[in-house]
Amino acid sequence: MLKETRGFDFTGYKRTTLTRRIGRRLEALKLRDYGEYRDYLELEPEEFGLLFDSLLINVTSFFRDAAAWQTLRETIVPALLSAKGPGRAIRVWSAGCATGEEAYSLAMVLADRLGLDAFRERVKIYATDLDEKALQVARTAVYTDRHLAEVPEATRRTYFEPVEGGFAFRRDLRRQLIFGRNDLTRDAPISRVDLLLARNTLMYFNTETQLNIVRKFHFALGNPGYLFLGKAEMLLNHGDKFEPVDLRMRLFRKVGPPVTGSRVPWPEEGTLVDPYAGDPALQSAALASGPVAQLVLDRSGNLAMVNSRAEALFNLTPSDIGRPFQDLEVSYRPAELRSVMDQVVADLRATELQDVTWRRPNTTETSSFDISVVPLVAAEGGELLGVGINFHDVTRYSRLRDELEQANRELEHAYEELQSLNEELETTNEELQSTNEELETTNEELQSTNEELETMNEELQSANDELQQINEVLNTRSAELDRANDFISSVVRSLGDAVIVVDGGLRVLVWSPGAEDLWGLRPEEAIGRQFTALDIGLPVEKVLPRLRSLIEAGLESGNGRMEGTVVDAVNRRGRTTRLGVSFSRLRAEDAPLHGVIMVMNLLPDE
Repeated sequence: MLKETRGFDFTGYKRTTLTRRIGRRLEALKLRDYGEYRDYLELEPEEFGLLFDSLLINVTSFFRDAAAWQTLRETIVPALLSAKGPGRAIRVWSAGCATGEEAYSLAMVLADRLGLDAFRERVKIYATDLDEKALQVARTAVYTDRHLAEVPEATRRTYFEPVEGGFAFRRDLRRQLIFGRNDLTRDAPISRVDLLLARNTLMYFNTETQLNIVRKFHFALGNPGYLFLGKAEMLLNHGDKFEPVDLRMRLFRKVGPPVTGSRVPWPEEGTLVDPYAGDPALQSAALASGPVAQLVLDRSGNLAMVNSRAEALFNLTPSDIGRPFQDLEVSYRPAELRSVMDQVVADLRATELQDVTWRRPNTTETSSFDISVVPLVAAEGGELLGVGINFHDVTRYSRLRDELEQANRELEHAYEELQSLNEELETTNEELQSTNEELETTNEELQSTNEELETMNEELQSANDELQQINEVLNTRSAELDRANDFISSVVRSLGDAVIVVDGGLRVLVWSPGAEDLWGLRPEEAIGRQFTALDIGLPVEKVLPRLRSLIEAGLESGNGRMEGTVVDAVNRRGRTTRLGVSFSRLRAEDAPLHGVIMVMNLLPDE
């Protein structure tokens, strides 16, 4: 599901680790099986992030395993710089860099050795990981005091600058580090690197995937190239690719390709001794007593000579001397020698057949031979005299070799089991460390949450006190406002039968109870509306000029009053009524005009 929906292929990871880490999520979510978890992932996409954080265990620190880093500083870095020579670029790859601490640790080591200027000019560090979230932390390069606990104080002052939230790696040196996403199981490696860090990365993969990744590492490294692994990784079965520089500290050197040279030529054929020269009796005795089974054929392909070892081994008798070799059983058993002999005669070049297995007739014993077929030529002129066939019994060596191979296989198997156990232990240790860090983080978060809750409680208590004070003030002001309203109401009632107050735009501000009784409009129907738009029985055209004149005069008038007028109006009952209307400006002290007060009194009919 992860591969199909998210593009993450965890096939090469150890099954036990995956089972354990996914089990943690099942336990945390109180789910019973993987089916329920698949349904939960489909319903809750944000769970993918938490699952990846659990599977990709990002446990790292600055200068982790200090003794190994000291060996790297004192042994590997000087050898690497000496091999590169002055002025040449240095390329480094940190595979599985997590949040970047080890990449920055290496940057500090190289900067100390080269100097800051040479580091900026020559060094390029490529740091890769599968976890994009961890890479973002590495790119930011800001770490807290807890992260920098293993960094010496002098080194911290040299390479880190205080910023909000912690300490940031120096910006001018940070440009030499490039962080990017790389899946070691699928993506191509970074090439031509001089030093490769992959600390506690291989241990998460199964044996097949580890072999594939080690091949990529071998391809990525230049010559000479150095590999720095974690303490749980040993490369026991990769001696053809890497040799240990310091096995205890997990520092290895790439094994370069073998030096190729010209092929070693065959011996001069003219140096062979003619088997028919010299004392025939001496030759016969020497041939018969030889420990190696030997046959000699003449130029016609007939059996010319045979020694005692060959007679006993292949059941040959003196009567077989002179017979064509192809008619004898030994010509095709234990190996097909007729075509080989024809080839030797044609090329005049010796041929060897190695590790030929043969079970002798009427026995259960199996023997192994190395068979050499050699042309016999004359010392002078190079004329072919015959062919010699030698059967070297290598049964004992073959058995020893088989036993040695079996012992090596068992030893490799034991090493692999030991390596697997060691990696499992290291993985468990890192998981425990990760869990411990998570618990510490949770504890800090809980403590921080408790402090925040306590602060919020005090803030709420303070806000409650302030609200009580405001409430008391509001109660006092409300009582004062009620008294003021009662007073104003009494004043308004005392001014006349009806009181109307308008602002500078002739919008109604006050509509007294007398005005409501006279015109039949409630205050909520009149207040806020244009005075000229009210449907009442007052002849507005007689009142309006005086209102506008008073508003336009503004502050120019001294006492703020205007001579009143008498108008005939129709009250709410439809009866004609004479009204005396007086006008006064409404304004505060030393303030512009607020409006006009109109007081209307009923006059007796003439």
